[in-house]
Amino acid sequence: MKSSIRIVVFLSLLAPVAWAAPALPTVTVYKSPSCGCCGKWVEHMKTNGFPVVTHETEDVAAHKARLGVPVALGSCHTAEVGGYLIEGHVPAADVKRLLAEKPRARGLVSPGMPASAPGMDDTRKTPYEILLVGKDGKTATYARH
Repeated sequence: MKSSIRIVVFLSLLAPVAWAAPALPTVTVYKSPSCGCCGKWVEHMKTNGFPVVTHETEDVAAHKARLGVPVALGSCHTAEVGGYLIEGHVPAADVKRLLAEKPRARGLVSPGMPASAPGMDDTRKTPYEILLVGKDGKTATYARH
């Protein structure tokens, strides 16, 4: 009887560990120190469980080029997470989906600055798309919001 109680106690101690969600990877963000909406997007990512490291820089374009952001699809900030590029105001849910699916791609872009994307303050729910950038630079719609 004592051994079965010990086993139950041991298993109950392990249960929280076994069911804990894996930690999300760190998002590394490159942004201009003067851009307020970028800071709001960083807060959106933190609120959704991502640890974030922010690098203030006046040369965000160098990071866009290094990561392979298509020139016509740029936005105000660029990020890296889990080996993928994240360009602009991509919702955290889309980033989590990308990390779960692990497509062979460069990453996700939210071209321009969609008014109703995370980090922007427009509450009118203006439709916008998130694009998946393939290894070859070609894009496809990944999500519609």
